[in-house]
Amino acid sequence: MMRTYSLTVLLWSCMLHAVHMMPSQKRTNKHSKSERITGLSENDGETLHRTKRGWMWNQFFLLEEYTGPDTQYVGKLHTDQDKGDGNLKYILTGDGAGSLFIIDENTGDIHAAKKLDREEKSLYVLRAKAIDRKTGRQVEPESEFIIKIHDINDNEPKFTKDMYTASIPEMSGVGTSVIQVTATDADDANYGNSAKVVYSILQGQPYFSVDPETGIIKTALPDMSRENREQYQVVIQAKDMGGQMGGLSGTTTVNITLTDVNDNPPRFLQSTYQFNSPESAPPGTPLGRIKANDPDLGENAETEYSISNGEGSDMFDIITDKDTQEGIITVKKQLDFENKMLYTLRVEATNTHLDPHFLQLGPFKDTALVKISVEDIDEPPVFSRPSYLIEVDEDAKEGSIIGQVVAQDPDITKNTIKYSVDRHTDLDRIFNIYSGNGSLFISKPLDREETPWHNITVIATEINNPKQSSQIPVFIRILDINDHAPEFAKYYETFVCENAKAGQLIQTVSAVDKDEPPRGHKFFFELVPEFAVHPNFSIVDNKDNTAGIMTRRNGYSRSKTSTYLLPVIIFDNDYPIQSSTGTLTIRVCACDSQGNMQSCNAEALLLPAGLSTGALVAILLCIIILLVLVVLFAALKRQRKKEPLIISKDDVRDNIVTYNDEGGGEEDTQAFDIGTLRNPEAREESKMRRDVIPETIFQIRRTTPLWENIDVQDFIHRRLKENDSDPAAPPYDSLATYAYEGNDSIANSLSSLESLTTDGNQDYDYLSDWGPRFKKLADMYGGEDSD
Repeated sequence: MMRTYSLTVLLWSCMLHAVHMMPSQKRTNKHSKSERITGLSENDGETLHRTKRGWMWNQFFLLEEYTGPDTQYVGKLHTDQDKGDGNLKYILTGDGAGSLFIIDENTGDIHAAKKLDREEKSLYVLRAKAIDRKTGRQVEPESEFIIKIHDINDNEPKFTKDMYTASIPEMSGVGTSVIQVTATDADDANYGNSAKVVYSILQGQPYFSVDPETGIIKTALPDMSRENREQYQVVIQAKDMGGQMGGLSGTTTVNITLTDVNDNPPRFLQSTYQFNSPESAPPGTPLGRIKANDPDLGENAETEYSISNGEGSDMFDIITDKDTQEGIITVKKQLDFENKMLYTLRVEATNTHLDPHFLQLGPFKDTALVKISVEDIDEPPVFSRPSYLIEVDEDAKEGSIIGQVVAQDPDITKNTIKYSVDRHTDLDRIFNIYSGNGSLFISKPLDREETPWHNITVIATEINNPKQSSQIPVFIRILDINDHAPEFAKYYETFVCENAKAGQLIQTVSAVDKDEPPRGHKFFFELVPEFAVHPNFSIVDNKDNTAGIMTRRNGYSRSKTSTYLLPVIIFDNDYPIQSSTGTLTIRVCACDSQGNMQSCNAEALLLPAGLSTGALVAILLCIIILLVLVVLFAALKRQRKKEPLIISKDDVRDNIVTYNDEGGGEEDTQAFDIGTLRNPEAREESKMRRDVIPETIFQIRRTTPLWENIDVQDFIHRRLKENDSDPAAPPYDSLATYAYEGNDSIANSLSSLESLTTDGNQDYDYLSDWGPRFKKLADMYGGEDSD
């Protein structure tokens, strides 16, 4: 219910001043005119003055939201000057005067014309005047007063947000603060309890509670688990009037989320897992996946898998899939069914991010057994070694066994194996193998010097299952025997000077041997027994696989003996000892004083004695110079013959170019037309020519026919000038017409053949009138004695 109060207040304040005995003195104040009053007092003769009473206002009070049938009465203005005769008029000015507040100008009664709202404006300042209607003068000074709006509880509390969102870690203790909500009330907090707000929880118990004064929401239950429930919706009420009956209220919703903590260890769904793997699975092959479930989220659920030390830890491995948090069992080493058929692994799953607040909940890990059965497959034969190295002497006989390879079936069935040689690795079929036992033997002779190594491949195949086979490389090394004799390392061109002295070294020889003795080569040199004591030369073994050829006398003569043959025996030191005889050819040559060879030819001895070496050199130089001159002359002459008329392609001068081409025969009708030289009309024909580019590429400008001109020289000059000045002339080798014989001649034909058909002699005297160019013809035919 709304209580309405009607309050009329009229406050008068009279100020009484002491009366001073001042003669004929009038006193006034700022509010009213002074008025002299004469009276008696204790002291006769003194004048008594009194200040007239004025009005002074306190504030008026008015209730907001008045809903009565009449206007709300505010108060009454009145002055003691009002005699009730209607001579005074009251005037109200200030906030809301005339619109919100209306005054009766005759009685001074003030009413509120409209319903007021304190929350919009809580007080109004107005001014009052009392005016004499007749004179228009104020009978009382203007006075200011205040109308204050009293508050009523007409506004409910409002929260700052319609919905709040908050989060708190799960397993938080009782009383942990979650969030604070705030509600405001627009009513006057200084008047009554209209704005006093009290908070309470309408929904969310018994999990949360709210402080009635501060609005702080707190947890009310211990160990709330996110895994059990993650979202909570709490409704908070704010009620004014201190929460008493009749107060207004407002509500808000708070959505609270429990965030995850690592309070749950990983757990395998089963204690034992079973997987199978073929024994042929290569390392890295995945066999299966296992997973330990963790109800936590994010990094709190990250799990690391490992295999405990024990059986199978060296044969298998486990890796963690970070996306699915699964453990993947993989093969670590090659499996062998015949060696072990079943493995039992102990796999452990552990959280990687532990929360120390929850370690007391127990170990955050779990274990499970993984059993892996190895499946048998039919495997190919396995050799006893990864490769074989066999050594054999190169003089081994055909059919000799040089070695053996061994393979067996790794399966339990132990199938029989047969052996063969891959002929792609032994194209010459030098080696063969016994298929039953794998023994290798020689089929052809060996030669280490030709092929020191043979690399062949042996294949082992199961007889019962030919698809199962394997192969192995066999490296055969041919061992050397001393079956080659040493020989000179190269062909020696040895000479001795005619002026050589005894004991002079003329050649150092060395030897080579195709064999390779284990201790290295050692060669010995000596002369053959028939030349053990050679009268001209001797040999000295240097003990370092070389020997020196020495002279045994002074002076040698080409005229007597121009060439000497010296046989030398070369021995090796291997068993059996091999030797060979090499013959040195020693020529006798002419040398200078320094021992440098000059000539070894015997024909030089037949030259005249008076012809010296210098003369021979001079004659040779002359011959060379003559040959050079002849070659140069021939080259220059050939150059002049082949020099073209147009040296460069950029030279666009008109020339008659010699092509040295006889044409294509009688059917070649598109070659150079000789008639063009005599008939200029042929040039005007639109005939395609081979020597110029077609008109579709370069348009040649046509010229005006000039055959009307009978002056041949003028015609040629004009034609030459025309071609030289033509900017569209093609830059190609072309035949330009510069000669013209004219259309007809008044002399007709000058042929002597036609003259035979005439009946009498013809008169050629008119030739002398044709000018100096025809003087020769006039002399020949113009005279009487001409034939």
